[in-house]
Amino acid sequence: MRHTHVDLTSILTQPNPQVDLRLQAYEISTGNFLKAVTNYTHRAIAEITKHRNAQDADKRRLAERTQAVEAETNQCKLKEIELLAVLAKEQEETRDSEQSVAALKRQLASIRELCISIDSEIEQYRAIVSNLQREKEGEHRVLNEHAAQLEPELAACESWLRCHIEGIEADQLLIRFSHLDEANVDREFSFVLDVSTPSYNVITTTPPLPSLPILLNDLNETRDIYHFIKLTRSAFSDLLRGQS
Repeated sequence: MRHTHVDLTSILTQPNPQVDLRLQAYEISTGNFLKAVTNYTHRAIAEITKHRNAQDADKRRLAERTQAVEAETNQCKLKEIELLAVLAKEQEETRDSEQSVAALKRQLASIRELCISIDSEIEQYRAIVSNLQREKEGEHRVLNEHAAQLEPELAACESWLRCHIEGIEADQLLIRFSHLDEANVDREFSFVLDVSTPSYNVITTTPPLPSLPILLNDLNETRDIYHFIKLTRSAFSDLLRGQS
């Protein structure tokens, strides 16, 4: 709406002075202004509401994010506590393992020292065994020499006593007599003498000989095996005469 210039002088000269205020145009202009203000207000309110809603949404998202971060932080703290516990356990196991390894190393060192000591003892025993073997071989040679020297005497004894002497097992002698029974010169009278221990022992006699304990006692006192054989033959002869 355009503003027009009012000429007051000409108006006042009129018989009925009137001023055209153009109220209708004013009302239209005012209405348009009010509409514009109302529209602006509505747009402003809508924009403010939009921003407020956006801010509320941002606040909710921020709150949710904050809660999520707090929950994640709490989980991380719990995980950290668990990891610290695992680390402490592993450190304890490591210490135990180190102590076990140290103990095993000490045991290994002790075993090695023991092995060295045992090896030394083995060498000593080997030397002793070697010496004993040489001594045994020497004794065996001496015994063979004595046996060779005694063979004629043994043959004479066997011939005179009508007996036969033979080894049947280690350190056991079988002595068999013949020509004791005139009715049966081949009838055997025998006994097995065990010389494996310092105290001689007769394992068995054929036939049983009641006087054997006395003869054995005399043998262990005199250590004279040939004399024992003679006495045993005489005892068998006495036994045979007692049965006649």
